[in-house]
Amino acid sequence: MDFRSLPKIELHAHLSGSISRECLHEVWLQKKERGETTLEDPLVEMPAGKFDYDLDTFFPLFSRYIYSLCNDLSSLIYTTNSVLEDFQADGVVYLELRTTPRAIPSANITKVDYVQTTLDCISKFNASSSMKTHLILSIDRRNDLPVALEVVDLAIKFRDQGVVGIDLCGDPAVGEVAIFRPAFEKAKKNDLEITIHFAEAPQSSTAQELWTLLSYNPDRIGHVIHVPEDVREEIVKSKLGLELCLSCNVHAKMIAGTYSDHHFGWWRETGCPIALSTDDVGIFGSALSNEYALIAEHFGLDRKQTCDLARGAIDTIFGSEEEKKRLREIMWK
Repeated sequence: MDFRSLPKIELHAHLSGSISRECLHEVWLQKKERGETTLEDPLVEMPAGKFDYDLDTFFPLFSRYIYSLCNDLSSLIYTTNSVLEDFQADGVVYLELRTTPRAIPSANITKVDYVQTTLDCISKFNASSSMKTHLILSIDRRNDLPVALEVVDLAIKFRDQGVVGIDLCGDPAVGEVAIFRPAFEKAKKNDLEITIHFAEAPQSSTAQELWTLLSYNPDRIGHVIHVPEDVREEIVKSKLGLELCLSCNVHAKMIAGTYSDHHFGWWRETGCPIALSTDDVGIFGSALSNEYALIAEHFGLDRKQTCDLARGAIDTIFGSEEEKKRLREIMWK
């Protein structure tokens, strides 16, 4: 089966984490030539074949390196366009890209500028592409409530330009999620969809945290690894959409074992809609087509089952009913 030509939906891709090493290298070369960076070459910082970033090394890679390299409008535009091109080339027909609004004072870039620039890239790409992309704005667990509310306000401000929802993400070892209740209540009140990184590490999987997150009434949840039985029962009863990321979980040792041990096997039997996703393809090196190939190989999916898995994500997208209809027409050919 040609997994690259299979029409696919990607719902859990982080913008900065989806930038290829080759693209980062091109940005670095341009900045190096202009004398604008003292950073190491990305191909040295992130050597070919190195995908074993765990939760201790993963987050510092962004704060220490990627954000420091992509720190002006030209690099933001260049990398965003590259990410969109990569997903389209991999056979993705619908993409929800997520990013944390980022101010870059050294380049006089505000969070409004950051979101507007990203949306401008998406709008231009959508105008000439068969792949349609929307944006999800992320609240980082490290944020305080005022910053979280600012993210929601930005989502409301830019909803007419393609922002479809709010995400909660970030280092699972950091932050108290209960402080964000007013932000998620405001998002719901303003008809914004909600997705949440859920039970991705033992330290963020206490009963108190998981029930708090479910009380925010998310429309989808991501990773869902360390989930106690009573919480699982609630998720299954609610038929929540699940964003499952195979290679990320294996490479980062977020699960015990390897691909065939992934919790996809358990969730698959529950009837919850599953959106197989990449998470951070630039870091973990597995395109969505490869994620489908791995699932088919390690869980014995035939062609029909693989196509059904891809189609199963349609009803969980944050896009419009018109968009869902378009996807059904494409993916049921």
